[in-house]
Amino acid sequence: MAAAAAKEEQKDELAESINDLFGSVSAVVKSELQGSTNHLDLLEKMNMRVAEEYKGFGDVAAGLSVFVEQLKAKSGSFDEYVKQIDVIEQQVTEFEAVVSVLDRHASMLESKVESVYQNPSAS
Repeated sequence: MAAAAAKEEQKDELAESINDLFGSVSAVVKSELQGSTNHLDLLEKMNMRVAEEYKGFGDVAAGLSVFVEQLKAKSGSFDEYVKQIDVIEQQVTEFEAVVSVLDRHASMLESKVESVYQNPSAS
């Protein structure tokens, strides 16, 4: 009977060791899963934060789009003024050419008048 009791004791120790092993493996698997769950929770929070940030950017972009459209509408009203300025600029360029011709003509007349006053007998 002592042999049977020793065998029974060995079986109990083996069962206890196997039970401890499974308990330890279970604890490791549980902690790995908890770590993964924690990472996923963190990732979810980060995604939510980024989504909020991009939503704000979307609002800003929509506001900028409206502002650009308003600027385009305003700049369209300036097109007529720009055309008028271009016409005036062309007229000024032509006027400067006429003034230049008149200036040369006046200089030439001035030279003739000076030469007449310097040599009164030559006229």
